[in-house]
Amino acid sequence: EVQLQAYGGGLVEAGGYLRLSCVASGFTFDDYAIGWFRQAPGKEREGVSCIKSSDGTTNYAHSVKGRFTVSKDNANTVFLQMNSLKPEDTAVYYCAAEEYGSCTIRTSFLYDLWGQGTQVTVSS
Repeated sequence: EVQLQAYGGGLVEAGGYLRLSCVASGFTFDDYAIGWFRQAPGKEREGVSCIKSSDGTTNYAHSVKGRFTVSKDNANTVFLQMNSLKPEDTAVYYCAAEEYGSCTIRTSFLYDLWGQGTQVTVSS
């Protein structure tokens, strides 16, 4: 079965850090763009970051640039290192995959495989 699973969310104080993992099962990330998206209560889903497996291209939302880092460890795991967390980073974080994707975070509609989401809560 082809699946994505996101791990690593939790409760952290402002200024703290978390590392999220996105693990693929039933396939590998070769030829995929893997995106991280988040959705806070009452808000629309927004793109956070992405990485393109084929060449390592990365992309970040302006709100997280310089604080978050996306990386790929091996054929089926992608990480999102989140430093200097702020209360406004509180959301459910999802990873998603798009085969032969261009690594866009402007829209989530191009991503056709999604993980279940992991809650990140940053207290002030």
